[in-house]
Amino acid sequence: MKNFTSIAVSALASLALGLATLPVAAQQKLNPAQSEIAFTSKQMGVPVDGKFKKFDAQVSFDPKRPEAAKISFAIDLASVSLGTAETEAELFKPDWFSTKLFPQASFASTGVKAVGAGKFEVAGKLTIKGVSRDVIVPVALTQTAGTTAAAGSFTMKRIDFKIGDGDWGDTSLVANEVLVKFKLNLSGVAAL
Repeated sequence: MKNFTSIAVSALASLALGLATLPVAAQQKLNPAQSEIAFTSKQMGVPVDGKFKKFDAQVSFDPKRPEAAKISFAIDLASVSLGTAETEAELFKPDWFSTKLFPQASFASTGVKAVGAGKFEVAGKLTIKGVSRDVIVPVALTQTAGTTAAAGSFTMKRIDFKIGDGDWGDTSLVANEVLVKFKLNLSGVAAL
């Protein structure tokens, strides 16, 4: 019995040592002042552009091992900017973002795969107003002078997240599709 126990302990120690020596993707740093998360919706057929002024990201990504990436975002919904205080105040109400109950939207990756030179597909869960949906976000990376720009866009359906409840559920007034666009400036990403 002692022999079996010592063999098992030795095997577990070897496994732990082997796992400890595996390369781990470094944590990257987001530069919010040089990053942007924006959106375009349509109200009665007219494009309406907005952006979020406050957001944070936790990114652990190595372009040579995208499958090991971990990416998450938190977006302060009360930081929305549409250009007019009156319109922005409307978005804080329960029919729209309901910022008192749901102050943040979030995204957490579930998988990342390379799809071409500097191009990746990031699958994950987008959560807004307590509703989570699977999304796939195409991302293109460009690198210059030690920084990496990650840019992309995807279309979401606002009704899926209960954005624009009540009378605003009429998609002939406010379109269901919202184009989300982003450009993130990151430091610490390994060379492509």
